[in-house]
Amino acid sequence: MKAYQDILVEERAGIVKLTLNRPDALNAMRTRTLEEVLDVLDHVRDSTSARVLVITGAGRAFSSGADLAAGDGNGDLGYKVEHYYNPILEKLMALPVPVLTVINGPAVGAGCALALAGDIVLACTGAYFLQAFINIGLVPDAGSTWLLPRLMGRARAQAMMMLGDRISAQQAEAWGMIYEVVEGVSLNDRAEALAQRLANGPTRAYALIRQGVRYALDHSLTEALAAESRSQRLAGASEDFAEGVAAFKEKRRAVFKGR
Repeated sequence: MKAYQDILVEERAGIVKLTLNRPDALNAMRTRTLEEVLDVLDHVRDSTSARVLVITGAGRAFSSGADLAAGDGNGDLGYKVEHYYNPILEKLMALPVPVLTVINGPAVGAGCALALAGDIVLACTGAYFLQAFINIGLVPDAGSTWLLPRLMGRARAQAMMMLGDRISAQQAEAWGMIYEVVEGVSLNDRAEALAQRLANGPTRAYALIRQGVRYALDHSLTEALAAESRSQRLAGASEDFAEGVAAFKEKRRAVFKGR
């Protein structure tokens, strides 16, 4: 992987780890940050070796959202949403590998949306989620209006966006917004264990699960059932399925290759 200015990227054993790396700015995202994130997402999409993407932040925050002090926009906030935030969410959702987000601190605004876009979301006990747009007279973006009602229901999502109140990691777990809250000292170990588990899993099946859940949320039961049939046909033709069956018969652990 090439070197970046606003993010750190590590790749090993199928795990691509993207760390937002502007800790002095609480990992606020300026245009350069967004361009670098988009570049990594393209790399993961096209990679033949990547099997899981992990996203986290450096320092004491996951991300404080858009960098309002950067002064790198043209004054048209809609342009930035259309050309950066929207493509990031679309590319994340379309990736052929699972996404694990590791929330090491506050996740605010667009950073909140990015945090909650993971397939599996881990958060440390001191983390919180905040839709801060209303506090400066803006509306939620970066996929917030699509993600939040699906995660927590319309009533809670709308109140979160309209009131601009912090949602603690513990409350987020209770509401079903995230998968798990972990003590801060154990967060990295827990994230590493899950990342390795995902990297060693049946990658094609993971991709089909990601696509299937997104499809089912926006379609009827009949359409979702038909999509499941199509996905199962594809999964059943994979090398990983053949290996899974062989391992079951031989009473051993399956060694999946992601094919």
